[in-house]
Amino acid sequence: MKESAYKKAGVDIDAGEELVDRIKKPVKDTHRPGVMGSLGGFGALFDLKAAGYKDPVLVSSTDGVGTKLRVAIEANRHNTVGIDLVAMCVNDLVTMGAEPLFFLDYFATGALDVDQAEAVITGIAQGCKEAGCALVGGETAEMPGMYGKGDYDLAGFSVGAVERDMILTGDRVGAGDVILGLSSSGVHSNGYSLVRRIVENVAGGDYTKPAPFAVGQSLGEALLTPTRLYVKPILKALGVKDKDGAPAIRALAHITGGGLLDNIPRVIPETLAVRLDATSWPLLPVFGWLAAEGDVDRDDMARIFNCGIGMVIVCAADLAADVTKTLQDAGETVYCIGAVEARTEADVIIDNKDKAWVA
Repeated sequence: MKESAYKKAGVDIDAGEELVDRIKKPVKDTHRPGVMGSLGGFGALFDLKAAGYKDPVLVSSTDGVGTKLRVAIEANRHNTVGIDLVAMCVNDLVTMGAEPLFFLDYFATGALDVDQAEAVITGIAQGCKEAGCALVGGETAEMPGMYGKGDYDLAGFSVGAVERDMILTGDRVGAGDVILGLSSSGVHSNGYSLVRRIVENVAGGDYTKPAPFAVGQSLGEALLTPTRLYVKPILKALGVKDKDGAPAIRALAHITGGGLLDNIPRVIPETLAVRLDATSWPLLPVFGWLAAEGDVDRDDMARIFNCGIGMVIVCAADLAADVTKTLQDAGETVYCIGAVEARTEADVIIDNKDKAWVA
């Protein structure tokens, strides 16, 4: 049989069909109430009424994994970056009070490696399942000449919903509110251009070398620890209400690019500031290592990395204990890390960095 002209040009349609067959089950396992139809159509349908909503507002988010993908490619470990992709999108959605409903992915590569792509997309399905949202479709793009051998790129797109009267806008934040922090699992998915430069300087870019900050793990294993998914615990905590029936949680900030310093101001009024105490939570060992090996000063650390806090919660002081218990019961590690005050200088002040953030 004559070889396909398209395959000669670098695009293997048969490989694409094999990938679809391989991922059908993990994709189907993510389905939830509201999903209509099955994988393979030209579009995906979702029934908000079947999902239980009365007066819903849709919330959308899109993101990628950044140059953490380069670490996955160099380490040849592709089973966790899909979780990162989902987390980066759905953790953003939940900051609005929204429940993630469905997710679509975009996987682009020069020549499709079915095993590699299956590992990535299975990770995406795992992340969706953990977040309670359905993987309803996506795009696998094979583009010869656009990517080097073994390289690929990812993008994710998520849609969620929130009842109109439950949207978190930050307008209820006031002086005296308590700041809670949820522990991160590590670097998550931001700052990897700097991380990679440090690994290049320290280990010659060899991700198989032992991680000095993680006993028993290689640099690749440790640095590919996936972004923590906060969706289900936060949705439970949003059920804690004040006497007026409003959520005790008044604002949420996902600590991504821009770190603690740039993300928290996005969800509080301009007249207010947040004061944090760096001694109130532990700096994860990976951040101490990065700071020491990369000669990164403490202000830079707070603007580049999450420094051990992946999600910041602003809540009513009198209900902080109830919110904390709900989150802990859902498996989160929670720290009381500060409070809201009237703004007189910077919008985020972190006290005791010099005392707490040491290698």
